[in-house]
Amino acid sequence: MFLATILMAIREIRRNLMRSSLTMLGVVIGVGAVVALVSIGRGATASVTSSIASMGHNMLTVSPGADRRGPPSMGGGGASPFDPADATAIERTVKGLSAVAPTASKSAVLVYGNRNWRANVTGTTTGYLVIRNYTVEHGREMTEADVQSARNVCLIGATTKKELFGTEDAVGARIRVGKLTVEVIGVLKSKGEGGMGQDQDDIVIMPLLAVQRRLTGNHDVAMIYVSVEDGRPTSLVKEQIQSLMRERRKVLEGTEDDFAVRDMQELMATMQSATTALTALLGAIAAVSLLVGGIGIMNIMLVSVTERTREIGTRLAIGATGSEVLLQFLVEAVMLSTLGGVVGIGLGLGGSYLASGALKVPFMVVPEIVVVAFVFSATIGVLFGYLPARKAASLNPIEALRHE
Repeated sequence: MFLATILMAIREIRRNLMRSSLTMLGVVIGVGAVVALVSIGRGATASVTSSIASMGHNMLTVSPGADRRGPPSMGGGGASPFDPADATAIERTVKGLSAVAPTASKSAVLVYGNRNWRANVTGTTTGYLVIRNYTVEHGREMTEADVQSARNVCLIGATTKKELFGTEDAVGARIRVGKLTVEVIGVLKSKGEGGMGQDQDDIVIMPLLAVQRRLTGNHDVAMIYVSVEDGRPTSLVKEQIQSLMRERRKVLEGTEDDFAVRDMQELMATMQSATTALTALLGAIAAVSLLVGGIGIMNIMLVSVTERTREIGTRLAIGATGSEVLLQFLVEAVMLSTLGGVVGIGLGLGGSYLASGALKVPFMVVPEIVVVAFVFSATIGVLFGYLPARKAASLNPIEALRHE
């Protein structure tokens, strides 16, 4: 009997194909919107996580100036800068560190032949590449001898190489950095944008002493990068660095720190939480259209009951029970909503695939949301199809046969 009921439901849907399609439209839009928004949101979360992870492995940054939300400032906000001894003290005192890299930074015009490009020049030590996950694609890395002797050598990022050299080989070439002539010893592998949207490939890396003596004209350290060993809690290391720096900078008890220690893992967790919350909000808003779609199904089914009153009366008169009539209309409503759910899932996945490509975020299928959307669409059919089905089952056969 159930199979016959399904076949009758299919026949009725095909008989009024245009009306059935419009009835399903609300469910299609609702399910499609939920699937697409959640998939895009999950892809955006993965993209943000990957971007922040590319900035450095288990990385902490120590910068002058009180802690302020947003990207770290190289200027220090008026606080006194660090000196190289601060980085040495962190490296010797704090346990569980894999690398420490003090940096000094200055924007400079780079010149090669008839090309020029303004870039940020970072003076640092050999640990910087390890901490920031930079790898040399062509040429060689900066050595400890380069750092100690303050040689005029540099590593350049992919963007800098493209702007100055185009398709030419940059390794071994000499460029002018401000008024200084510097040899390019290596080109870094491209990393793309960082978690704050900055181009990580638009960079020039030189030995710290070379930048301090010949570009900045002082021995100030603008920022200290720290990499924590795997398995050691970054929060514990952060507390140790804070305690050490308060002591070295003579920060009085009860006063605000004049420096900031930032944990990239905390930043990653914050960004993930924000994108997840936004995705949930957008998904919830899109889910409202599912309720609208359910109301549409109920209205059309009520109209259908009115139109088919004589048919219902005939079925009841020849022996059909009220439960059989109820099942007929309930199955029809569930099939409408379920079919709308399937179409919506397909459109949602297709839309999220296209949107992910346009937004340059990973395309991610979220199986659990697909299942939830499908089950919810079927449930909508049961909830909003019951009232019309109940009305059809409760009709008086004689009155139904008299209906015009």
